[in-house]
Amino acid sequence: MRTIIRSVLLLSIVFSFGNELFAQLSYGKIVFERKTNLYKKFKEDDVKDWLKEEDKNKVDVFELYFNDSLSLFKPQESDLKEKMSWATSKNIVYQNFKENSTLSIKSVWGEDLYVLDTVKKREWKVTESKRMISGYNCRKAIWEMNDSTRIYAWYTDDIISSVGPESFCGLPGAILGLATEDGGVIYFAKSIEISKPDTETLLFKKGKKKIYTPAELRAKLEKDFGKNPWGKIMIRELFSW
Repeated sequence: MRTIIRSVLLLSIVFSFGNELFAQLSYGKIVFERKTNLYKKFKEDDVKDWLKEEDKNKVDVFELYFNDSLSLFKPQESDLKEKMSWATSKNIVYQNFKENSTLSIKSVWGEDLYVLDTVKKREWKVTESKRMISGYNCRKAIWEMNDSTRIYAWYTDDIISSVGPESFCGLPGAILGLATEDGGVIYFAKSIEISKPDTETLLFKKGKKKIYTPAELRAKLEKDFGKNPWGKIMIRELFSW
């Protein structure tokens, strides 16, 4: 009898943990590493005259917190002094899928600018190609950004929340990998934590901040910096995704 009771208890524990481990997730924290090839980013300039080969790849780290209806993507805080911090942008992106809204905080040469938009709809083509990322089986999808640029994404349906780096979403699961076709910008999930974020941290608090539409912000930046070669690069990057 004791053997039977122990067996029943053991099976109960196994099934309990199994349900927790193998159930589809709808919340958590994903840490992304972004690698930017600065030679490809500044290709129209004499970049090799001022940037060494060994410094051409810049790495930034971001955190994505999410549940089934909200997400927050932001740079990871660090006390380390960053080399060439100006070379890449680090957006903060709040998404509210129930309200179909995206609030982006874009840092423009030391000033935070706030942009409100709808959640972007992208026409993804899901392929049969698969790969493992951070222990999750992912499927490859392709988005034709324009006539000359394609974006590759790898998503897992083990995490059912349709979230991803920056403002990317719209696939049947979380995006754990994202890359431009030329490999100039690559995001990959380095770790995934199964923990429920505080809902309050996922909600943007407007206060008295000036909020722009994408068109309003582009017009402002074109007016202020559009004649400056570096300004043109900055504007292009801010609206590249």
